[in-house]
Amino acid sequence: MAAPSPPHLRIGITCYPSVGGSGILATSLGEELALRGHEVHFISYERPFRLKLPAERISFHPVEINDYGLFKYPDYTLPLSVKMAEVAAQHRLDILHVHYAVPHATAAILARSMLPESIRPKVVTTLHGTDTTLLGKDPGYAPALRHALASSDALTAVSTFLANETRRLLDAGRAIEVIPNFIVPRTPLLTREQVRADLGIAADQTLLIHSSNLRPGKRIDLLLESVALLPNPDSFRLLILAGESFEPHRALARRLGLESQILVRERVAEVEEFMQAADLSLITSESESFCLSIVEAMWFACPSISTNVGGIPEVIQSGRTGVLVPFGDPQAFARAIEDLKNNPARRATLGQAARDSARSQFSADAIVPRYEALYRRIRAQSIPQSIK
Repeated sequence: MAAPSPPHLRIGITCYPSVGGSGILATSLGEELALRGHEVHFISYERPFRLKLPAERISFHPVEINDYGLFKYPDYTLPLSVKMAEVAAQHRLDILHVHYAVPHATAAILARSMLPESIRPKVVTTLHGTDTTLLGKDPGYAPALRHALASSDALTAVSTFLANETRRLLDAGRAIEVIPNFIVPRTPLLTREQVRADLGIAADQTLLIHSSNLRPGKRIDLLLESVALLPNPDSFRLLILAGESFEPHRALARRLGLESQILVRERVAEVEEFMQAADLSLITSESESFCLSIVEAMWFACPSISTNVGGIPEVIQSGRTGVLVPFGDPQAFARAIEDLKNNPARRATLGQAARDSARSQFSADAIVPRYEALYRRIRAQSIPQSIK
């Protein structure tokens, strides 16, 4: 006789809904959990930008933010905590899984305390990066971060680098489970050839790609400086998939003479169309806890050239699935680009290894069961003896 299936869970997910790796991961996780039979409730101030609704077993609960004259700045944490408590009580949530400690973990812990003990959900906090590496250094936030981490029922981080940084910066002595990011690529609607034709990429041109929210840590200045050092400008084009406006960087692009080499697409939800058409992905970040866009490129056999920072060496095996270069050295970065640009056979070898790595290490099948196991483990600990 087959063993009975484990019971399905009711999970609340809160993330930043804007363009960024944490929101993409949270959305993919919620969608995959729903496909596996769990009930998922997204709670945020707006629908996550990649979340497709309606969807079976997925609900979205918007948080209303009132701009009272009493407050100099509108408050989000308190109305978020109230909405979390309301959804948890109404739908008897087992888990509140929050992405980023501030303000989401703080709000979840407050929401939990509002509820009777018999229906309190467990709080899982996933750290993605700047909630530790930036806010952890700020004395105005660090005590709240420490409290959020200490009060969560489970902590996860997307890389060993981030877990170690959290312990170092915040004296977090408790267990932090490392669960890497994953992606679930959508099937492109256009072929590689169609996308390249639409972009105006000639058959003999190399398509370089950069995908990010363009925030300061992504160091778009170093990206442009590196590309400007490449010989033969007509031999390549740089496509930038920008989560935010590229306008602040256009002046530098003009000064470097790159205007005709750069193509920009802003707030692209379906990045797969472009990743399959690219030859090389470029990442010049100053710090990264993981860098989901590298995995998005890997899935389509597009190797990345990246700065050797943070958690990126946990994603790229330099010389096997991509190339790592020292941070802050545009000349070295340009040499790495030119080397692979002129060696399509080497690119193909790296790309195939990158695709194999993405599918074996960073797929939903590899990662989602780890979250399910974590949820069930802490849920079993949370049920009072009187109601087991």
